[in-house]
This record gives sequence, C-alpha cells and structure tokens, in this order.
Amino acid sequence: MIDKLDRDILATLLENADMPYTEVAKKLFVSGGTIHVRMKKLRDQLGVVKGAHLAIDHTKLGYDIIAFIGIFLEMSSMYEEVTEQLKEIPEIVSAHYTTGNYSIFARIVCKDTNHLRSILSNKIQNIKGIQRTETFISLEGSIDRPLQISD
Repeated sequence: MIDKLDRDILATLLENADMPYTEVAKKLFVSGGTIHVRMKKLRDQLGVVKGAHLAIDHTKLGYDIIAFIGIFLEMSSMYEEVTEQLKEIPEIVSAHYTTGNYSIFARIVCKDTNHLRSILSNKIQNIKGIQRTETFISLEGSIDRPLQISD
C-alpha cells in the first residue's frame, strides 16, 4: 500500500530527481534510512518507480526536429510485431497503442527534415504490417512535465 509519505517522497523527487535521499529526508522530517527503505519498496516490491531518466535538450545535440507519427496498421493484431520493430529505431522515443484514427502514435526526434524523411521512408514505412503513416512536425513544445502526485 502507498501512503502519504510515499507520495510525498515521489512528489519531492519528481520536482528534483537529483536531490539526495538525505535532503529528501530532511525536507520530509524523516531519516535518510526511511527514504532508502521506502524507495526500495516503491521500486522492487510495488513497481511504482521504474527507473530514472536523464532529461536533455535535444537541440543542443543537433536534433532540431520533433515529430509525431500516426501509424495505421494493416491489422490491429500486428501491433506487437510492429512495435518490436519500431523499438529498433533509436529516433523513436515513445510509442503508444491508441484508440481513434491511428493504431500507434509515436514521437520521433531527428536532426533535420532530411533525417526525418530518411527514417520514415527507409525504416518506418518498410515495416511489414504498417499500412501508412501521417506525420506532424512540432513547431514548439509548451508542456513537458511529470505527473504531479497528489493525495
């Protein structure tokens, strides 16, 4: 069971994942050992914490295009097979099985429009089971944040 302290720990670390457990403990008025034990429980026993991620500015590494790709499958039963092949394309940073117009909605990060076109035509559209795709280039991202944990 997750209690208020667990939620407070998660909320604190979502604000600043680099915060040492000792500082989290001070902020929440508990011992550092308590934070370690709780985080181990949240990670190992409950599976709430699934890892840590490093947030980077892709543009500073030369990746100037973020696009979203709506993928139409020939048959919905091909989802797992297609997804396994999409996982092999490192530029695809997330993919979701969706309701609505698309079977899969993916986010891709590329260096430029030529790189995007190459990934689309040489990799994604060559995957067996993909009927067609629609691409939306992001002009600006305005919200990118973790879920706020509340009671």
